[in-house]
Amino acid sequence: MDSPVVSANDTLARLAAVIEARRAGDPEKSYVARLFAKGGDAVLKKIGEEATEVVMACKDGDPKKVVAEVADLWFHTLIALAQHGLAPADVLAELERREGQSGLEEFAARKMQSREREQGS
Repeated sequence: MDSPVVSANDTLARLAAVIEARRAGDPEKSYVARLFAKGGDAVLKKIGEEATEVVMACKDGDPKKVVAEVADLWFHTLIALAQHGLAPADVLAELERREGQSGLEEFAARKMQSREREQGS
């Protein structure tokens, strides 16, 4: 399946800007404003629902459904980022930091950092 050439950073940044612009909107007219008005737990619930739908779409094996459900999941995770004062660029920077590093090495490093934090508290 061929993918269109798209700058992920630009697309995600534009979507994050739309989310931020709608954040303080009227909850009766904006889905984003409604989610923000309901609070963090509502966003977390949506992320859980969307993640489950991604799993189900992947199990069904329909590429169009997989893409649609992943888009929904990404959208809702962008809302979660905004709730925490973060932007897609923060996630992209983390992915770039990990680039070229073995997943097993990266996991071991995070585990070690977690242990160090626990010992320090």
